[in-house]
Amino acid sequence: MSSGGGGVVLHAVRNFLGPIVELWDDPNVTEILINGPNHIFIEQKGILSKTDKKFPSEDSLRAAVNNIAQSVGRRISEEDPRLDARLPDGSRVAVVIPPCARAGTTVSIRKFTQSKMTFKDYVASGSISADAAQFLDICVFLGKNTLVSGGTGSGKTTLLALLSSRIPKNQRIIVIEDSSELKIQHDHVVFFETKQADAMGRGEVTIRDLLKSSLRLRPDRIIVGEVRSAEALELIQAMNTGHKGSMGTVHANSPDDAMVRLEALASGGDGKLSEKALRYQVASAIEIVIQISRLADGSRRITAISEVLGFDDKGNYRVEPIYLMGRLQKSAESQSGGGNGLLVGQLMPTGHIPTFIQEISDHKLPFTAAKFISKR
Repeated sequence: MSSGGGGVVLHAVRNFLGPIVELWDDPNVTEILINGPNHIFIEQKGILSKTDKKFPSEDSLRAAVNNIAQSVGRRISEEDPRLDARLPDGSRVAVVIPPCARAGTTVSIRKFTQSKMTFKDYVASGSISADAAQFLDICVFLGKNTLVSGGTGSGKTTLLALLSSRIPKNQRIIVIEDSSELKIQHDHVVFFETKQADAMGRGEVTIRDLLKSSLRLRPDRIIVGEVRSAEALELIQAMNTGHKGSMGTVHANSPDDAMVRLEALASGGDGKLSEKALRYQVASAIEIVIQISRLADGSRRITAISEVLGFDDKGNYRVEPIYLMGRLQKSAESQSGGGNGLLVGQLMPTGHIPTFIQEISDHKLPFTAAKFISKR
């Protein structure tokens, strides 16, 4: 929890949310979803469940939202019925009020967690295999431009923070986000955050603006928390002009979709590039795509690690999987009725040997071509 003014704001927020303070304080609750005053859900370990918590009335819930908005210097009204704010501890609050929210004031609180995942944690939880984790560590060390792809709530930000923390300590990192979520353990890291326009529509600073500024601030690597607009063009150009090992996340359901999505976002830039030139830049910029997914059992797992190899004969991006999640099945305990529905599966090598295998060897890293051959 933040100290000083931030601590005062958080204390005030807790007071406004009286009926759900118990949920707020529960470390196992990662998200609180309020669908009007009488329907409150929580997420625990990736699974949603309804609670018995309620607000006394729509008016009391609305008053709580108004007070939260004021506490962070924002306002919400029927003329401007949406709120997207970050609390001092990093938690995110999104709100839509009537008349747009027909069932009553709707709130999502994504709680910020101080826990820092390591590759050892990922392996222990079954989110990745030990060999695949070591391979990603090598990719970061060698400065491979990486795109983390996944859906909402799949764990993209957590994975990006882990990858960023593995960057060699003698390098300067600039992190750019809409709202600061990435917690990176590194000796030399600079954090930038966007700024929304004021009530008069002035003073907005976008990710794209910050990306342009960062290029003049001598970064070794640039990390973009989420690529969601035309800033994609600046990122791929930075990746192609010497900022090796830069990274970002994108919303997509597969590595192939991630490349198409990145191209679509970059096409919104004003670089005056032809479609052919833009596609060539995208394919040249991204070297590794990591797909992370939230599965039906609530777990978050890396389901694919792929290398981008330009284009195929039909002009599509050639995205070659290096590791793929095998067929998922319910655990034996679940099948017999004694389990909790957990899915069992393993990230396995596909047999594709990365084109930079010689680079791995030249650095005398203990990862041979045999590691990429499936032992099944």
